[in-house]
Amino acid sequence: MGLDTGKPLSTLHEKASYDVADFAVPTGREEEWRFTPLSRLKGLHEGVAASANVVVQVEAAPEVTVETVGRDDQRVGKAYVPADRVSAQAYASFEKATVLTVPREAVASKPTVITLTGSGQGAAYGHTVVRLEPMAEAVVVLDHQGSAVYADNVEFVVGEGATLKVVSLQDWADDAVHVSHHHALLAKDATFRGFVVTLGGDLVRLSPSVSYEGPGGDAELNGLYFVDAGQHLEHRLLVDHSKPGCRSNVDYRGALQGQDAHAVWIGDVIIRVEAEGTDTYELNRNLLLTDGARADSVPNLEILTGEVAGAGHASASGRLDDEHIFYLQARGIPFEDARRLVIRGFFAQLLEKIEVPELRERVLARVEAELEK
Repeated sequence: MGLDTGKPLSTLHEKASYDVADFAVPTGREEEWRFTPLSRLKGLHEGVAASANVVVQVEAAPEVTVETVGRDDQRVGKAYVPADRVSAQAYASFEKATVLTVPREAVASKPTVITLTGSGQGAAYGHTVVRLEPMAEAVVVLDHQGSAVYADNVEFVVGEGATLKVVSLQDWADDAVHVSHHHALLAKDATFRGFVVTLGGDLVRLSPSVSYEGPGGDAELNGLYFVDAGQHLEHRLLVDHSKPGCRSNVDYRGALQGQDAHAVWIGDVIIRVEAEGTDTYELNRNLLLTDGARADSVPNLEILTGEVAGAGHASASGRLDDEHIFYLQARGIPFEDARRLVIRGFFAQLLEKIEVPELRERVLARVEAELEK
């Protein structure tokens, strides 16, 4: 079942379909795949990977309904249509989906945590739907652990006036491969706060996207990643402004160390003709801690209307500031401690936005552990 989405000029998002056959097997020459080392996907892009299992456990707030449903459930696939072959393969291959529902005007009393644990080398496919009815509020954590070759799609459906905050933590084992699409669909005056933390895995390619169903939608997409030697961590974002008076803000920051540490960040924002009054900004910053590390950062802003409240983007990749290090050393702080302080400061503003204290402390501890390597 194909779908003509009416996407405008951006060639990165020109096709969307539930059918795997509508997408050719990528060769690496395509714009959307040129940064991804296909040989390390372990067959996900070809559909030949052997099947395996990822265990899904949900610790839900008492106000949240949790269901495990089949492929025929009407709530599955309503907010998002796959935009590349791996996403379509995941949609065609998952057996059971996890559906979380927060009732109208309910305010979840604690975060709902979905823990996905891999236990083998074969490929697994998943699907998750998080639905907030009008005026509801909730915090959801996606915690990825263990060893797996995993592809999935996650749909966030945020009702009118509702507020959803999501933290997705990729804390995989060193050999894991994870390709995922997260899509948030915002109704009128809905608020979405998405925070991605990517630390583990051999190859992780995560594609968060946002679209709007009515005016007044407000989305923030934040991300933190730390890339070690040989790791490939890729984040590809799309914010599609198609309604008037909506807002989006993107802030992703990463640190890289070691030979062949590779980070890729693609940030696409489309402001359509009918999206007057849009206010949007996207930022990506990369800190290269050693020689041999590489960061590719490509912000794209496509504006099809002259009536915008604000629109901009910025990207910067560089090394530690020698003046900052010198300033601290001049006050008696040893080099390694000074280095750690500067890197922690680089991430501090983002870390404060993780509203689950124990998760924030866990991420900070993991960053500290990376700096000890």
